[in-house]
Amino acid sequence: MPDSPCLSIEQIRQRLRGGFRPFVLHLSDGRKFEVPHPEFILVTGHSVAVANERGLVEILDPVRIVSIGELECSEDRPQS
Repeated sequence: MPDSPCLSIEQIRQRLRGGFRPFVLHLSDGRKFEVPHPEFILVTGHSVAVANERGLVEILDPVRIVSIGELECSEDRPQS
């Protein structure tokens, strides 16, 4: 079976276990979804729901998630 460019649901779940660090999900279409706290994400067997700071939720197809990156803490981000 060839390697898939997408992440598995289990890889996302691993980021949520013990010692949570904020992260960002990168999608194949170039969109990014920040997960600053575990309460901003819900992972099911077939989908990933990510809420933004206003409480709006986006349902993501895990097949479209291509990578996970580190998210800078808000106090570490440059001020604009």
